[in-house]
Amino acid sequence: MELLLDILEDIHPDVNFKEKTGLIDEGILDSFDIIRIVADIDEEFDVAIPPEEIIPENFNSAKSLYELIERLLGN
Repeated sequence: MELLLDILEDIHPDVNFKEKTGLIDEGILDSFDIIRIVADIDEEFDVAIPPEEIIPENFNSAKSLYELIERLLGN
């Protein structure tokens, strides 16, 4: 989870990703941020996020995003 938080905080250092929910719903993350996050996750976790998984529910919090990564890794 710490690596994911580092990725997110690199994009928006002013956001408390440990507690913030509604990242998409509140407009904190935009489409360019999502593209960067997907690329960084691919690079750091060696997991590709398929297009059908790029939905607001998976990106609204660090927790939901980490759960997606874990699911894609088969953990």
